[in-house]
Amino acid sequence: MSPIAMGGPALFLGGETYVALVRPELDPADPGVRRAAEEAGVSPEEFAGPGDVWALMLDWADGGDGGEDEHGGGGGFELPGLRDSEAEDFAERLEAALAAGGRFTVEAGAVLRLDARPVGEDYAFTARITPPEGDAEAFLILETDPVPLATLLADLEEFRGSLA
Repeated sequence: MSPIAMGGPALFLGGETYVALVRPELDPADPGVRRAAEEAGVSPEEFAGPGDVWALMLDWADGGDGGEDEHGGGGGFELPGLRDSEAEDFAERLEAALAAGGRFTVEAGAVLRLDARPVGEDYAFTARITPPEGDAEAFLILETDPVPLATLLADLEEFRGSLA
């Protein structure tokens, strides 16, 4: 099947190893969505869904734990009940902390904690991810690739603009 194009607000933090806050929006007119809907036996509109459910996505190149898994891994989960205003608040706090400089921590509820540190002109994040249905012991720690500060600030501005 062809890849399905997704729109909607998305904030990626990292490079090949990243954590992302996304609200995917599928276009029912997209040929990939139409084929997938047909295969699933539903209408393209039903398959695309309302486009208002946030998700936390993550991907890592080495298995996420510093091991030597050459295939890497990834995953994600829905964030039921997360509102655009909460995503905006998280992005605003992250942007303010980056502008202030130095090390800092920003949380997105109980599911994501970002510990940020400068690496030269870049920033890297240690993300502690706890799935909403999991208990406090079920978490993953992910080290992102460093990203230039200017890129982070531009991405945050674009993300916040997509929420308006």
